[in-house]
Amino acid sequence: MPRYLIEREIPGAGKLSPHELAAISAKSCSVLDQMGPQIQWLHSYVTDDKIYCVYIAPNEQAIRDHAQKGGFPANRISEIRDLISPYSARSA
Repeated sequence: MPRYLIEREIPGAGKLSPHELAAISAKSCSVLDQMGPQIQWLHSYVTDDKIYCVYIAPNEQAIRDHAQKGGFPANRISEIRDLISPYSARSA
């Protein structure tokens, strides 16, 4: 199943409190529960003005549907083609 990186522009995201981030997480999980197991949220990275989320989904439209139902921005959606790390150099 494809993996996607979602870029969400949220001004001040890095200043959100743990309580606010928990509320966003709860909303996302609620929408995911309604949508079924075909779409899964793996994790997110919070920066100053953006949140980058990694999802598994059958297609980009499922990501867009989740964003619309949850009221989240999905400013850019990119399919993840591969994963590399420092360990990648050791296996070459």
